[in-house]
Amino acid sequence: MTKEIPADQSSAVSPLAPVGGFPELPAIDGVTIATGASGVRYHGRDDVMVASIAPGSSVAGVFTRSSTRSESVRDCEKKIALAARTDQSGPFGLLACAGNANTFTGTHGRDCVELTASALGRKLGTSARRVFTAFTGVIGERLPVERVLATLDGLDLAHGAERRPDGFERAAAAITTTDTFPKGAGRRIPLGDREICIAGIAKGSGMIAPDMATMLAFVFSDAKVDQDLLQRLVGTANEATFNSTTVDGDTSTSDTLIVAATGRSGVEVSERDPAVLDSFGAGLECVMLDLAQQVIRDGEGATKFVEIEVRGGASPESSKRVAMAIANSPLVKTAISGEDPNWGRIVMAIGKSGEAVDPDRLTISMGDTLVASGGESACPPDEIERTLAAYMRQPEIRIVADVGVGSSAATVWTCDLSKRYVEINADYRS
Repeated sequence: MTKEIPADQSSAVSPLAPVGGFPELPAIDGVTIATGASGVRYHGRDDVMVASIAPGSSVAGVFTRSSTRSESVRDCEKKIALAARTDQSGPFGLLACAGNANTFTGTHGRDCVELTASALGRKLGTSARRVFTAFTGVIGERLPVERVLATLDGLDLAHGAERRPDGFERAAAAITTTDTFPKGAGRRIPLGDREICIAGIAKGSGMIAPDMATMLAFVFSDAKVDQDLLQRLVGTANEATFNSTTVDGDTSTSDTLIVAATGRSGVEVSERDPAVLDSFGAGLECVMLDLAQQVIRDGEGATKFVEIEVRGGASPESSKRVAMAIANSPLVKTAISGEDPNWGRIVMAIGKSGEAVDPDRLTISMGDTLVASGGESACPPDEIERTLAAYMRQPEIRIVADVGVGSSAATVWTCDLSKRYVEINADYRS
């Protein structure tokens, strides 16, 4: 029997939740948000989010590389590839539903994607080819699609109360599963007497080692950006943000990041104007990094937010693989959870990465304390137990390792692995 999830779960306070609660995001001209309650898995809360994105917009996306990815992901991949070549007369649509991944259910899953995309397309007066769907939740259970369709019928995107510029918080809450707080980030980019706005929401807490993005993330801007350029910008920003995070080393079947630019600000982002291009690219990366780090702060059972920087690598890719080896090590993560300054586990994780390392030049610091250098301990035992043990009690931990073979660097973000993580995932559907 499936356990009922409390209706107020997504409003619970995480010990690592951003201070101040959900941020005030800029309204994005050309984007309308609506939410509704289908009862697919959760009761007493909205679990369906719909967005209407104005005609003439460009849409880009990156998705999970999982070989068992969901039917929605496969469908979105095809539609993103065609986005620049389809009829631009109608709006784009986006539908996300929490509680069921609509994954590994055969033809039923494919039928659900087609039915929901067609239904939203009719509602928006656009082709189903311009509607993207995303589902998140339990894998292998059939989606009760009739509940989602009934919810769509009840939404009034044109005139209803859901049509509001402050709908991002409701949308962010509607797509959550095991999240303990809704995630949103936004930026206003001044450009003389003009301005570009960017706003995004995300969900994710566990099964996070994206290999593309996070579980679900949707970012909107009023900038005018060619679809091919937007796709390149999203791919670049993704590598430094969502693809540089991990909670538990597991890549979801449903990972989806979609970015839409409506063009309603009148500010064109193009390679002909490097200043505007750089400002938009930096703003997009800033929003995506904010969302990605919120996902890590909300890692299932997380009590520590951990930044890991690896320097002196043979290449940026090599540095990142070393950093991820540290970030994904259960022994490193449980030591951090237990506030144990056991830096030997970091040495182990670096060694198992398979990347080039010079043990005699390897240095490791935790916070401001150098713990390893020259192939041995650089910190007296009494200082480890006094200074470093106190540091490990902080909610945010920084680890820096220099592997001594080159000049490249990479930074990734993770969280600890606590007893609560085991409890959450042992009870997820039972």
